[in-house]
Amino acid sequence: MVIQSINPATGKILKEFKESKKEKINNQIDKSVNIFELWREKTFSERSKLLRKTAHILRNNKKEYSSIMTLEMGKPIAQAEAEIEKCAWVCEFYADNGEKFLEKETVDTDADKSFVAFRPLGVILGIMPWNFPFWQVFRWAVPAIMAGNVCVLKHSSNVPQCALAIEKIFKKAGFLENTFKTLLVSSNKISEIIKDDRIAAVSLTGSTEAGSDTAKNAGKNLKKTVLELGGSDPFIVLEDANLDYSTDKAVDARMINTGQSCIAAKRFIVLKDVFDDFKNILVKKINKLKVGDPKDINTDIGPLARLDILEQIDSQVKKSVEKGADILTGGKILKSSGFFYSPTIISNVKKGMPVYEEETFGPVATIINVNDEKEAIKTANDTCYGLGASIWTEDVRKGQRLAKYLEAGNVFVNEMVKSDPRLPFGGIKKSGYGRELSHYGIKEFVNIQTIYMKKI
Repeated sequence: MVIQSINPATGKILKEFKESKKEKINNQIDKSVNIFELWREKTFSERSKLLRKTAHILRNNKKEYSSIMTLEMGKPIAQAEAEIEKCAWVCEFYADNGEKFLEKETVDTDADKSFVAFRPLGVILGIMPWNFPFWQVFRWAVPAIMAGNVCVLKHSSNVPQCALAIEKIFKKAGFLENTFKTLLVSSNKISEIIKDDRIAAVSLTGSTEAGSDTAKNAGKNLKKTVLELGGSDPFIVLEDANLDYSTDKAVDARMINTGQSCIAAKRFIVLKDVFDDFKNILVKKINKLKVGDPKDINTDIGPLARLDILEQIDSQVKKSVEKGADILTGGKILKSSGFFYSPTIISNVKKGMPVYEEETFGPVATIINVNDEKEAIKTANDTCYGLGASIWTEDVRKGQRLAKYLEAGNVFVNEMVKSDPRLPFGGIKKSGYGRELSHYGIKEFVNIQTIYMKKI
């Protein structure tokens, strides 16, 4: 099979790569296993120095790496550059804090000495998506590597150039050969790799369907997994919200990365007293967004990453309109050689419509009118997903009070949901399980080992 890198702004093939055959995959896993025995013996200080070097390389070559991202998956260049900066940040964060997070914990027992230690597991397989093709790899790999593991990446097949560039970054930083390695393979090879006894654990960021398949294959082989899956995040606007501020944030929260984010706000749940004002302001601001060439620093909305994604979002909108939804703006594929969809706002959204029931991965926002806070919380939780949620109110204490009723792994008050190395990130329900980032994330792929010692 040939893996193709396609420019979504033009629909043209950029490069083609041969898929790795079974023998090559097998040899690579062998090399990863062998290097793990050396890498695990490196001190935290040695690992930290290499991560700081990695951050330096990312920042010094930001233009190069962001350009690869923009060409290969259509991310607007300003957002691509911000993504590279965030990757550098996570490297520095774990360089500064990894050793502290994994310090042994002394426990008083009837032993002469007892403590809990955190040991690396081995070769960790990362199955990563295309929408944040650098950040989501670094978010998984950096804490795993800092803990003493080694990483094998199966990246999304539409971003092979990003995958290979990341491998080169780790090599350039001076990591031992095969500490981080990319496998160019299609999705139908994943189950065999997961079954391999040399793979210790699996981290997947992707669709709920991909997560279910991964969990099934890993479960059969008793492999630890962390799954960060889809989302349909509610953005709850209370009657005392600052509408100018909240609509500014609403635009960013929905349209970042052309709406292709699992933690993008997708359902705007607005109390009736401010519904019309919020709706009208949001429509005006959405209509001001610039759609176009993602290489242009002034572009807000680029192309969707693939043709099938474009067709999917268009189908969801059309079927919802057939069921009674109203398009306030947008709602169509733009005439272009690339995969462009107009920024869209849909109202009169009800249960049973695709834009209510399904994750929408594109620049499409739904606005839902509710009577009170109780109905807002009920509507917010009326989804199979549980990744993020946000509440918008002048009364922060009210926001904190309501947050505990939201079925989501991440709740933000007066800010859009985003990942931050200092905070744990992950979901519940069909948005997955496990956590990335913070001290929780680095402990996902370690052996939490009890040590009990008694003199005789």
